[in-house]
Amino acid sequence: MTDYLLGIFDRTVLGRPWLVICLVLLATVLLALGLPNFKLDASADSLTLEHDSDLDYFREINQRYGGGDFLVVMYTPKDIDLFSDEAIAALDALQKDLASVEGVVSINSMVTVPLLYSPKVSVEELQAEQRTLLTPGVDRAAAKQEFLNSPVYRKLILSPDGQTTAVLASIVPDTRYTELVRHRDELRLKRDTDGISLEEEAELERVSKEFLDYRTERAAAGKARVVKVRQLMDKYRDKAEVFLGGPSMITADMIDFIRSDLQLFGVGIALFIIATLVIIFRQLRWVVLPLTVCALTLVMMLGWLSWIDWRLTVISSNFVALLLITTLALTIHLVVRYRELLRADNSVDQRELVRNTVVSMARPCLYTVLTTAVAFVSLVVSNIRPVIDFGWMMTMGLSLALVLAFMVIPAGMMLWGKGESASKADNSARLTAIFSRFTERHGNLILLFALVLACVASYGISQLKVENRFIDYFKPHTEIYQGLSVIDAKLGGTTPLDIILEAPSYADIPMVLGQGNEQSEDPFAEDDSYGGDDPFVEEDPFGEADPFAEGDPFAADDPFAEPDPNEEEINYWFTRAGLEDLEKIHAYLDELPEIGRVDSLVTAFHVANDLSGRRLNDLELTVMRRSLSPELESFLLSPYLDDGANQARITMRTVEGDGSLNRNELLAEIRGYLIDEMGLQPEQFRLSGLQVLYNNMLQSLFRSQIVTLGAVFLGIMIMFIVLFRSFSISLIAILPNMLAAGIVLGSMGLVGIPLDMMTITIAAITVGIGVDHAIHYLTRFKREFAVDQNYIAAMHRAHASIGLALFYTAITIIVGFSILAFSNFMPSVYFGLLTALAMFAALLGSLTLLPKLILIFKPLGAGSESSTVQV
Repeated sequence: MTDYLLGIFDRTVLGRPWLVICLVLLATVLLALGLPNFKLDASADSLTLEHDSDLDYFREINQRYGGGDFLVVMYTPKDIDLFSDEAIAALDALQKDLASVEGVVSINSMVTVPLLYSPKVSVEELQAEQRTLLTPGVDRAAAKQEFLNSPVYRKLILSPDGQTTAVLASIVPDTRYTELVRHRDELRLKRDTDGISLEEEAELERVSKEFLDYRTERAAAGKARVVKVRQLMDKYRDKAEVFLGGPSMITADMIDFIRSDLQLFGVGIALFIIATLVIIFRQLRWVVLPLTVCALTLVMMLGWLSWIDWRLTVISSNFVALLLITTLALTIHLVVRYRELLRADNSVDQRELVRNTVVSMARPCLYTVLTTAVAFVSLVVSNIRPVIDFGWMMTMGLSLALVLAFMVIPAGMMLWGKGESASKADNSARLTAIFSRFTERHGNLILLFALVLACVASYGISQLKVENRFIDYFKPHTEIYQGLSVIDAKLGGTTPLDIILEAPSYADIPMVLGQGNEQSEDPFAEDDSYGGDDPFVEEDPFGEADPFAEGDPFAADDPFAEPDPNEEEINYWFTRAGLEDLEKIHAYLDELPEIGRVDSLVTAFHVANDLSGRRLNDLELTVMRRSLSPELESFLLSPYLDDGANQARITMRTVEGDGSLNRNELLAEIRGYLIDEMGLQPEQFRLSGLQVLYNNMLQSLFRSQIVTLGAVFLGIMIMFIVLFRSFSISLIAILPNMLAAGIVLGSMGLVGIPLDMMTITIAAITVGIGVDHAIHYLTRFKREFAVDQNYIAAMHRAHASIGLALFYTAITIIVGFSILAFSNFMPSVYFGLLTALAMFAALLGSLTLLPKLILIFKPLGAGSESSTVQV
């Protein structure tokens, strides 16, 4: 600390401690006034890549085809058959209850969907009101077979064992949300690429605030809807096993998880901090002062985040725990140094003691905060919004913690007075003396062990993967896990994936996509579940039936006449040629083990062929489409056909199963089939859906991990060189922390923990916090070495002094992060336990490997190595 800054500090903090405390409390109160506006965010928007073009396309497709939010209730009756009178009556009551919930626009359940094969209806009956399971006299056994085997309902509404069904409540589409978020993202992208004008900057600020306010309102409505649905479900829990699923339910529950974690970790870590301080220092002042700094730092940061409406996400929810623990570590260094000076000379004036404490600790504490901040700032390059926000929050929080620690602790010391002297009989330094003696006597064993760990870690890192199951983010007892398990195993998969197909130019149709009305092999012929004549066999559709015979629904039109393009614009994909190519793609997808339920125009095509007894031609398809009731058209056609854009959409859900799904390989395989087998050009199709967005995020993690670690090591190396003014010392200091980061990543690879949005931050944070030990140790080692130029004696004295502070802070961090193991969100559990492992490795490295490297390379110049030393 310079003489000028020390003078200001001495006149203000040490000279007027009451004024400093009052000003800090005033600032805390003002910032705390914003806490009622504190908000959490678990929306899908908070779990995506920055400027992901696939995200904008996903929103556009959802808006175009009517995709939106929904809630799904999984219903399995207890001790009775699902098709019994009692179970059907309960399902009818349930679907009526759900239909009454505000925001629900439609219900699809096995008691409301039309029955087309129980018995089979004719084409002319498609415009009439359809039978349902509630229609008197309906054949329930036939209906069950229809739900299990028909192309319309297979893997959709009934589990293979016939005992679990899904009731789908569709939520009214929210076009305003999509319009606001797309407008905001367009302005953001332009700002980050080309730059924007002042007017556009003002518009971005306005639309961002409007979007956040609307998203808050929307989330509150979604939460209330979920609560209402769960209340309705409670009436049926004595009759059936029921689970709730759906995007808004997951969002609501994840917010509850964040809130629960904040409460649990806030209380748990506060109690842990008190216990730690009592055990270490055993004096009231050294409990109150560090605890006060932690509390003030947390309240001020959360208050400020609330004022600017910066919300905590699932990722940044660990911000509270991490900030408390790192702040405590900072205060412990100050307290340990003060007690050391007091024990050395109890006669020194209190103001002088506090001044000497601040002077000796200012530089190492500043650099420890800077190096830790570098680790968090490096997360900004991850391109994942919640990780970026987490990095900035922690950087600002650490900066505030540094300022408050060097204001409140010294001012509190001045107000509290000198008090009791630290006991000269304090033998706590014996803990760290064990490490110094082991390093002196078994240094070569330390090097060998470090080398073995490095090799094992390297192998483990080579086994790292990013593929994981979304369901594994939650503990098995949570409803999210249970509901997703049922959907994945019994109802056709969980994560949606779409293929959007553009129509080719008509000149290319024969060459690229088939030959008009020529017959082709029916890929579904072997799976026909209805017996009798196979409607999909290869035959002349007019060979045995006269299309002009009485009663033929198409008798009024000549099926061989060319449609007049001036009369009606026909979507290519609803022609015979387009449908037959969709049929091939549909059949290919249906055979993939990773794919559960597949839906497309092919479903309607097969139903029409089956009901008419032949494969329809273009004109017959047009007439059939006109004959559909609005309900059937919205069910069978609208979600898969866009006439205006001349597009077709194939939707499917992936089955995560035992976790062997490799999303990137699956998407590449599908793209390869469309190009190599179907002859499509890359611009003629695009994959979309949550599966694509999730895969984009996962695939960015490897790159982000490399980039963030590279940025951390480069930034910290530069700071080390500035601090120690020696490249050799800087290299020695960073090696143990590289090993600690490698141990964490290697352990993840060895035990199969994948990289995700939480674990990606661990290695960078490990290095950032771990190097704090190196900075404090080397700073103290240099001071001790200057006493007698004896490396071994300096090592023992450094261990006995600063080594004790390192031990206390490391244990604090290790135990503090272990509290995260109680979270319901598994990435938080991994984050806590792996960070604890990393800090344990960093502590051992700082107390064994780091001093051994110093003894070997002697970076401070020649000196003696006499082991005669008093500890």
